[in-house]
Amino acid sequence: MSSMENAIRKANILIEALPYIRSFKNKVVVIKFGGSAMSSEEVLTNVLQDIVFMKTVGIMPILVHGGGPRISEEMAKRNLTPKFIEGHRITDRETLEIAKDVLINQISASIVKRISELGNEAACIWKDGYCPLKAEKHYIETKTDSGASKKLDIGFVGKVTSIDSERFLNLCNTCTIPIVPPIAKGTNGDVYNVNADNVASFIAKALGAEKLVFLSNTHGIMTRPDDDSSFASTLHENEVHELIDKKVIKDGMLPKALACISALKAGVKKAHIINGLIPHALLLEIFTDKGVGTQIII
Repeated sequence: MSSMENAIRKANILIEALPYIRSFKNKVVVIKFGGSAMSSEEVLTNVLQDIVFMKTVGIMPILVHGGGPRISEEMAKRNLTPKFIEGHRITDRETLEIAKDVLINQISASIVKRISELGNEAACIWKDGYCPLKAEKHYIETKTDSGASKKLDIGFVGKVTSIDSERFLNLCNTCTIPIVPPIAKGTNGDVYNVNADNVASFIAKALGAEKLVFLSNTHGIMTRPDDDSSFASTLHENEVHELIDKKVIKDGMLPKALACISALKAGVKKAHIINGLIPHALLLEIFTDKGVGTQIII
């Protein structure tokens, strides 16, 4: 390909992106970046470049990040063994302090620094002890041997109940990208470890986001496990529930799929689960005709 042909190809790509840039201008897009997908520096750089590009062309991205593997690594250094029930980390006081340090002081701070190096402002939503995510204590519903319902206390684990929308929108409107660690505060002042997928969905609903995107380390949703040819580019809510019943959608994909449905029912326009390991997957999803990953519809 000659240099002129290459230049024309690049120009055509920009023209293809134009209607998408126009339609997403001044719209909120909530992105959830999983802890497991963040392990590669190259992947992280690609994702942050995409987010800075989005901000530069007038979109209002909000980045929610995970950090489960990093928390477990830090616990191992202190000879602590992570324990989980139904995907929730049992969080005692010591585990909570580790989670806060890893999520806020390490991961969020690192992302803010990296975005600054890419030429854009970013800010962790936790500032001087204030957090715009409000939560209540979360109990796991289980059953006793006799079949009676029982609430299981798993420590400082919460469920988001409200957000300070003004704080988020003020950041978005001042050319700043909000960075959201999954740590919230209760009305009693307690701090809670919260599920990042649910945080992303809650923020998208509260702010009336145009799009909710989950970046995972898999190619969206497969209708047959371990068969790449069964990749589904679009799934209806009913199909999602069928795949959940068949235990095809499970583990880390389950809360993402349910969070997408919850967001769509609350008015979020589109919800996607895409492979964050693909270089510039976000740009491909948002600015091209084909897109990547699985779109959930209702």
